[in-house]
Amino acid sequence: MNPFSLSNKTALIAGASRGIGLAIARSLSAAGARTILAARSADALEKHCAELRAGGAEAEALVLDVASIDSIRSAAASLPPVDILVNVSGTNVRKQFERFTDEEWQRVMRTNLDGIVEVTRSVGAKMVERGAGGKIVMIGSLMSLLGLPYLTAYAISKSGLFGLTRVLAAEWARYGIQVNLIAPGFIITDLNRAMWQRQDMNDWLKGVQANPRPGKPEDVAGLAVFLSSAASDYITGQAIAVDGGYSTTRMWPFEP
Repeated sequence: MNPFSLSNKTALIAGASRGIGLAIARSLSAAGARTILAARSADALEKHCAELRAGGAEAEALVLDVASIDSIRSAAASLPPVDILVNVSGTNVRKQFERFTDEEWQRVMRTNLDGIVEVTRSVGAKMVERGAGGKIVMIGSLMSLLGLPYLTAYAISKSGLFGLTRVLAAEWARYGIQVNLIAPGFIITDLNRAMWQRQDMNDWLKGVQANPRPGKPEDVAGLAVFLSSAASDYITGQAIAVDGGYSTTRMWPFEP
């Protein structure tokens, strides 16, 4: 058997209408999984699913708003047995900590943490009950591991996902469920595209990161496939950075 194959597996990707989520959905599908693309945008999901089906894959759309508990529970009730859950949905507000409004703070927390907790609880409970094992992949952030300015709400939510990952890895290991977190670095998506149009940001990255370019959503997708496959059966409770070396290296101008 190919340990990286996802044939006969069903994968739910929460937040699959664009960016990292869509790249992961495409890669899981290419590895053989039946994919369920979930997000708020029904039109975008249907378009992406049609593309996957045109390539011979099994794919379906599921309308899901991770900021709404009712939406999550309704969607979870309609799901077939899920082998792989990938939690991608997220939002961000960049500003000084003391200037956050209550609405901004709660919006980030509802989407990035509370909603992901509810999706994981709803889908994971069925994985436990089914008794056939499973894979849960959280999409965290470098803010799950370290700090940068003006990202307090985002950092707290993504750090919370790493805490959830570690505890569920311990709690659900007995059921054959592995839970891991991917910590993407500076991956260009709609959430940060404008920021990376600035030359000073690109110059800064070249000076501090081993791989000097910002990442693409596809750079994250391969690891998601690995963590969804049998090849990762002995890996759980981990946060793995996909960050061009930012969290582990620093560049300097010295040359011997």
